[in-house]
Amino acid sequence: MRVPTHSLTRWRQLLGAVGAHRPDDSLYHEILERYQSPQRHYHTTEHLEELLALWHRHERALEPAHPAEIELAILFHDAIHDPLRTDNERRSAVWAMSALTAAGVADDAASRVEQLVLATKHAAPPATHDEEILVDLDLSILAASPERFEQYEHQIRAEYAEVPVTVFREKRREILARFLARPQIYHTEVFRHRGERQARTNLERSIEALAR
Repeated sequence: MRVPTHSLTRWRQLLGAVGAHRPDDSLYHEILERYQSPQRHYHTTEHLEELLALWHRHERALEPAHPAEIELAILFHDAIHDPLRTDNERRSAVWAMSALTAAGVADDAASRVEQLVLATKHAAPPATHDEEILVDLDLSILAASPERFEQYEHQIRAEYAEVPVTVFREKRREILARFLARPQIYHTEVFRHRGERQARTNLERSIEALAR
């Protein structure tokens, strides 16, 4: 199981930090198993690794209000992923809320995780600073090196292999163009400084390639 930036010990610490009185190790294993399902190509444990590594590297500078909830939301945010559905974030958020509550997590903390996961749908501006942090982490792939970004685009295409290529190209171009049209892609100073320019370069290149 390939998540070196996380561990069962860390999972137990997180649950303790949010008031769980019935720690559930099986839930942790279920989360990781979901990210390892064979139909996934980008939303895998590699994606978790990348986000968790960035989170651990920049947590202090990002000044989160509820760091444990953010880390739990990272783990849950793509736990349910069906490329042919549009409600994956909502379903992941609902599962996070019910699973964490069942594990004895305090209602207010479980609700914060639920709202954080919902924010990764990227349908509306983040409502809190913690949501800004999670959204920026989730979009950090846009600022990857050109080589990693190209790999990411191939991975996304593989996840949507059932979608006809002409339809995929049109929809994918629309999605990327919406991010490029934003005044700022990233909400936190840490991520704007780290990757705003590279993200725009990657998006422009990918949109041009999809148009061809």
